[in-house]
Amino acid sequence: MPYQIPEETIEQIRRSNDIVDIVGEYVQLKKQGRNYFGLCPFHSEKSPSFSVTQDKQIFHCFGCGKGGNVVTFVMEVEGFSFYQAIQFLAEKSGQELPDSVSNEEDNLTKDSHDSLKAYEWLTKLYHHLLRHTKEGKEGLSYLKERGFTDEIIDTFQLGFAPNTKDFIAQFLEKKGFHKQNMVKAGVLTINDQNEFLDRFRGRVIFPIRNHIGKSVGFGGRTISDQKPKYLNSPESELFQKGKLLYNFDLARSTIRKEEIAVLFEGYVDVISAYKAGVLNGVATLGTSITDSQAKLLRRYVDTVIICYDADNAGINATYKAAKLLKKVGCNVKVAQLPIGYDPDEYISSYGADRFKNEVIQASDTYMKFMMKYLRKDYNLNLEGDRIQYVEHVIDEIALMERPIEREHYLRELANEFELSIETLTQEIQSRRQKIVGKQDNPKQNSHTKVIKDFRQSTKKLMPAYHNAERQLLAYMIHDGSIADKVKDELGASFNIDEHKVIVTHLYAFYEEGNDPNVSHFIETLHQTTVQGTVVQLAMIPVQQDISDKEINDYIRIILSEQSDHAKIRSLRAEQKLAEQQNDPVKAAQIGMEILEIQKRIKNSNH
Repeated sequence: MPYQIPEETIEQIRRSNDIVDIVGEYVQLKKQGRNYFGLCPFHSEKSPSFSVTQDKQIFHCFGCGKGGNVVTFVMEVEGFSFYQAIQFLAEKSGQELPDSVSNEEDNLTKDSHDSLKAYEWLTKLYHHLLRHTKEGKEGLSYLKERGFTDEIIDTFQLGFAPNTKDFIAQFLEKKGFHKQNMVKAGVLTINDQNEFLDRFRGRVIFPIRNHIGKSVGFGGRTISDQKPKYLNSPESELFQKGKLLYNFDLARSTIRKEEIAVLFEGYVDVISAYKAGVLNGVATLGTSITDSQAKLLRRYVDTVIICYDADNAGINATYKAAKLLKKVGCNVKVAQLPIGYDPDEYISSYGADRFKNEVIQASDTYMKFMMKYLRKDYNLNLEGDRIQYVEHVIDEIALMERPIEREHYLRELANEFELSIETLTQEIQSRRQKIVGKQDNPKQNSHTKVIKDFRQSTKKLMPAYHNAERQLLAYMIHDGSIADKVKDELGASFNIDEHKVIVTHLYAFYEEGNDPNVSHFIETLHQTTVQGTVVQLAMIPVQQDISDKEINDYIRIILSEQSDHAKIRSLRAEQKLAEQQNDPVKAAQIGMEILEIQKRIKNSNH
């Protein structure tokens, strides 16, 4: 058994983790009929083609073709080994793996494992020092003055690194960590005297967790005149700033529930907003939002509210973030703070209620923000600037998908600048033809069309014997008795190599006493492409009471293909012999016979 995990343990863990719940933690799923649909986490798309089937406990993307069960999904989306995926799902469902189970394969290096353990120990130590020791009083006083309560400090596991020489280095050494490795991990530094020092000494500590709640780095905020003001862990295998969002692990459930995420610039803003009752806040880690972070948010929500500082740098960063989030398909809103304020300062000055009601809930639409942002670059008292401004705004409006929104903002322009709505509409149409051609309906690529096109294209391109094999396999996956019948009459003599692989594994699966269960069967297959094909086959509609005659018809088509091709190979050998014997008449007659068989095959395939 893989990694010595008993099969009954794997089955219990699999049953305890509903695929809709697990996938729903990574993808915003919406129910359509019997299935759930969302944006595929494995490739970029704006229209949902990723399907989850609850009754079969499988997923499939009609866009990129990936498919599998809850275990293979976690392996794929997290980059986990099989063991790691089972361990992760066991923790999710409150189960423990037997002590005898060993991890024979791991994707992380030993250094990364050591780093994870070190960050775990230091998170606890820094928090303890802050809350319960005299060395931490300085940091605790600073946080209390900023309005941080004990509850907030505990929720975010905030800590303090005392400004001592080698306390942390000695602590880590006693725990069995090599000091030089801890320098690589980014928790220690080494000075000119070859002394090992705490990288974050004298700073309030903000643990940075990955999306499954493991500390992978720290942000340290000085409480004196140290430079820089904020210090992050260095980039590593575990800590990649462009892929992480601060507080995502805590905010995720609220983000899913409210279907809105609020994007801040820093840790303190997120925590202050949390204290004010905004629980769906996340932040980038001292850098502009990346494409990876934008796509991560889009998988979870339709709407992102940007709440950055209201200074020139913050407003320009808001513009860039809004453009990127819009590009990946988000509905973008922008919270408007008074000039010069950041979210933390606003909450301290005006309170939680005003922040929620007058800032977050009163956020501007994307287009309203864009019109304000673009306006600052023009002197609208000048005719030339007015024309350039209107042209620039029209370029933005042309990118909007909904006609009613386009008309709304065109009327605003028409009223403000005394322009004809007809003229502005013509300008929009001209631009949209260049952007999206004549097609003006973004819903054309909805999941229903993707699925329909997928099914039509596969049927159209496949010859009759290929379709017969697929249909037969679909029935065999759902019904062990049909698999037994096919095994007796056809064995593994399918024409398509991949089908031969699948049917061989399927026979073995049933021989081991397993009941029909596609989610379970997928785990016996080790090639992801084969797993994806099995998921496709499992999603083919099947009749509950198919007759033996229909099954026999599929078998006959498959055998007929083999018989015809065997006959052609034999005739070609005879034709070659006739040519060698200088008998062109016989060779031509054989050639005509071959053409007749090929014609018959072609006609039977349409």
